Amino acid sequence: MEDRKLTVRAVERALDILLCFTQDSDLGLTEIASKIDLHKSTVHRLLATLEEKGFLIRNPATEKYRLGIRIWELSTHLPTFDESAAVLLPSMERLRDRLGETVSLYLRDGIERVRIQAVQSQQAIRRVAQIGARLPLSVGASSKVLAAYAPSEVLRELLESPEWPDYVEKDVYKDQLNEIIRLGYATSFEEREPGAAAVAVPVTGRSGNVIAALSLSGPVSRLSRDTLVEYAAILKEAASEMGMMIP
Repeated sequence: MEDRKLTVRAVERALDILLCFTQDSDLGLTEIASKIDLHKSTVHRLLATLEEKGFLIRNPATEKYRLGIRIWELSTHLPTFDESAAVLLPSMERLRDRLGETVSLYLRDGIERVRIQAVQSQQAIRRVAQIGARLPLSVGASSKVLAAYAPSEVLRELLESPEWPDYVEKDVYKDQLNEIIRLGYATSFEEREPGAAAVAVPVTGRSGNVIAALSLSGPVSRLSRDTLVEYAAILKEAASEMGMMIP
């Protein structure tokens, strides 16, 4: 029994190491150990195993690690919505070209959202959106859209999460979700990042279920509150067309 527990813990730690690379492409032993709060000797053994299996690659010159070819091999077998993200890319590019800001597509995963596709603004001052970024559902326009249309048990888990930010009042948040369902869009103005604003709408598939959130984000210097509301109508139109492409 004890051996089985240790084996599970080792797997969890190895996965924690891989998840470090959702935000950084190259990391050293000390950085990884700090991120997952483990002793460097333990992390070193796990890194050696991941490197041997091809999940990580070590640069001999810098002694830093990056994701290996095995990760790419696994990604080729992702579910069909990954294919849909590629199908929706031209529509997102047209939206970016029309409005001039960064366009992102998010899926809900539990009580978090994951950016599965992004088209970066071409303006000098822009908000850069990293594909694969994972964010909580408690703040942000896309988060609130996905939470508004999520099952009641997901919302309950979210509100009871120990990670819930103290500065977000739960009653206010729930009122916001009701308003999002009424309006069909959500906005955020310096809610998650200083100087950033966003508007998001639900993407409904042919099944009638909300399966994603489509957002547009950029600096507050270009995206006033009135502009966000104006762009919401344009995003709704684009999301309606995208939904027809998804089962």
